[in-house]
Amino acid sequence: MRTTILAASIWPAIALASCNSAATGDSAPTATASAATTAGVQAGEPVELPSPAPFTAASHGTFDEPWALAFEPGTGVIFLTEKPGTMAFYDPATGRRGTVTGMPEVAYEGQGGLGAIAFAPDYADSRTIYLSWAKQVGEDTKAVVGRGVLACDAADTCEVEGLTEIWEQTRTGPRRGHYSHRIQFSPDGQYLFVSSGDRQEQDPAQDLSNNLGTVVRLNLDGTPAAGNPFAGQGSPRDQIWSYGQRNMLGFDFDPQGNLWALEHGPRGGDELNLVLPGHNYGWPVRSNGDNYSGSDIPDHTEDDGFTKPAIWWNPVIAPGGMSFYTGDMFGDWQGQLLVANLGTMSIARITTDAAANSADEVARYQFPRRLRDIAVAPDGAIWVIEDGPEGRLLRLTPA
Repeated sequence: MRTTILAASIWPAIALASCNSAATGDSAPTATASAATTAGVQAGEPVELPSPAPFTAASHGTFDEPWALAFEPGTGVIFLTEKPGTMAFYDPATGRRGTVTGMPEVAYEGQGGLGAIAFAPDYADSRTIYLSWAKQVGEDTKAVVGRGVLACDAADTCEVEGLTEIWEQTRTGPRRGHYSHRIQFSPDGQYLFVSSGDRQEQDPAQDLSNNLGTVVRLNLDGTPAAGNPFAGQGSPRDQIWSYGQRNMLGFDFDPQGNLWALEHGPRGGDELNLVLPGHNYGWPVRSNGDNYSGSDIPDHTEDDGFTKPAIWWNPVIAPGGMSFYTGDMFGDWQGQLLVANLGTMSIARITTDAAANSADEVARYQFPRRLRDIAVAPDGAIWVIEDGPEGRLLRLTPA
């Protein structure tokens, strides 16, 4: 295993801690006309980058605290969740923009709000989408995942119909952070994976009587999948795929079908992990960072019994979303991991080796603002969203 430390002499220390603060039938067109799938992308407003990069950036409008973006299969229309509880769409081919109704009531406070969006593997037939959000339960909150059917009319409005909760964190908590709630489907389309953060409580991540600090593997209806490592041990153990994890905001499968999770460390120790069934990643018993109080957390050691990170950072990068590059526009980047960073206001480009459980950061590209999420378009362009109010949607193309 290769452990990587980005020393303060190379990367400036970051004042910010690793935690971020902050009606149509089945055959009808959705958010875009069919001609939009072949039309060219509308020109955006050029964005000046702080330092030279192998790409140019153009802004395609601003959104209200955008949190996640995803491309609608078959159309290339971008759907974006906004943390206060709203969702929007943008058609790069026509410049058309609209809103999505049918959103859940969210607990919008701290790191809570509307989270991830994902299109079902059978979306072309079912028109099903999945969403995650922070939900208020009395005085406390928890992360939940729901699914519904997306319907769009000829105007600039879509609706999620019949949104129903299918999964939830089994414990509520008073803190308003570390929901994680990223969503991924297995490459074969059979399973739903959800990252479930420790809710800033630490110890539950080592306790299998709850599903905090874990990755869960579910059937597409949200029930525990057969063959999970703790199947037969009751609920919620039967849904847990891995555990001992803190706050996973990066979550994606590589081209070989391996699942990776990128998590915020405490005061130092952000880490990228190869997610394997039944593995314990050590939090909060082990971390290459310290508590915010300054008290020590023992670092990972070879004999500590926990699965080690493939790469870790100190100072932190404070990551947002991540995506493996699978397009043609940046041919040399095939299979590499692209990470949108909040703390360092950058994109990190990383090579990974699942067989060796190792990774290397090969480049970092600076941006003028914090980056929340990143995705690869069908044409191979890279799209990122900035964090916070008036967060811009940026398209990156080779320089």
